[in-house]
Amino acid sequence: MADEQKQTETPAQDEQNVEQAEPVLEPGADNVTSAAQDAADAEALDAEALQAQLEQAQAEIADLQKQLAELQPRAQAEIQNVRRRAEQDVEKARKFALEKFTGELLPVVDSLERAIDACQADDEATKALREGVEMTLKLLLDGMGKFNVEPIDPQGEAFNPEHHQAMSMVEDPNAAPNTVVAVMQKGYLLNGRLVRPAMVMVAKG
Repeated sequence: MADEQKQTETPAQDEQNVEQAEPVLEPGADNVTSAAQDAADAEALDAEALQAQLEQAQAEIADLQKQLAELQPRAQAEIQNVRRRAEQDVEKARKFALEKFTGELLPVVDSLERAIDACQADDEATKALREGVEMTLKLLLDGMGKFNVEPIDPQGEAFNPEHHQAMSMVEDPNAAPNTVVAVMQKGYLLNGRLVRPAMVMVAKG
């Protein structure tokens, strides 16, 4: 009976011992846990790095936007200046494109005026010639006037160094000092710009 009782108690004791035994881990479980932790740490570091890069990029964008806001008025002003200068250059080119051509015509005008002076008004032989030359000169001056070519004939006016070229100073008691007493050759303007100064004689002071 004692043996039977011992045999009966043994399985119960074995079961109790099994329950109290520590669980057995499978091989490699520690390595799996460690790898998962490392991956999580790496992802956290990557996220922090990306966040830092994002903040840096946002700061650079804000700085560039600030610089652009400061430069924009200056750039617009510079564009306006360039446009204004271009318009002025175009206007000058349009207004003074005939400057050289006008200069080439002036000797023709001078020759016609000298021809008129050479013909005596009371000479019947040259009267028709004089009238023809006068008509030709008038047509030429009228045509030049349509393009804003103006003569400078300063007889009796005060000497103006911007438009007149003094050829000599003469004594003239009937003229005020620094007054033009004789015009040797007329001057001309094109749209207000001097093409040729008038050659004059000026009264001494």
